[in-house]
Amino acid sequence: MLDIGRFDLTNEFNLLRIICGAFFIPHSVGKITEWKFSVGFFAKAGFAGPEWWTRAALLFEAVVASCLILGIYTRYAAILGAIFLAVAAMACYRVSGRRWYWNFGGAEYCVFWGICCVIVAMHG
Repeated sequence: MLDIGRFDLTNEFNLLRIICGAFFIPHSVGKITEWKFSVGFFAKAGFAGPEWWTRAALLFEAVVASCLILGIYTRYAAILGAIFLAVAAMACYRVSGRRWYWNFGGAEYCVFWGICCVIVAMHG
């Protein structure tokens, strides 16, 4: 049975959980619509088998986003999301030439959302 309390938008942690999940979606769409760029990014970041990693990232993002949005295994999904975003932050930092700001391809965006996922995980 669906727990409607998971979607109570007056609860700030529900909002944060749902937003954390929703913010994975544009990145999945971007990987699909800009496939060559995405594979190239994984290659530049030093991932062996960049096409495989791109597909794995898509699957991972879909699972984490779904779990966070729907409130299923929230703590585990948020922990996995934070780990995923930490790896993404390191890759962005490396590929961008050690830039911090997201608008220059840096790690800032991933670090921010990773911290948000940690907060969701702490709440559970």
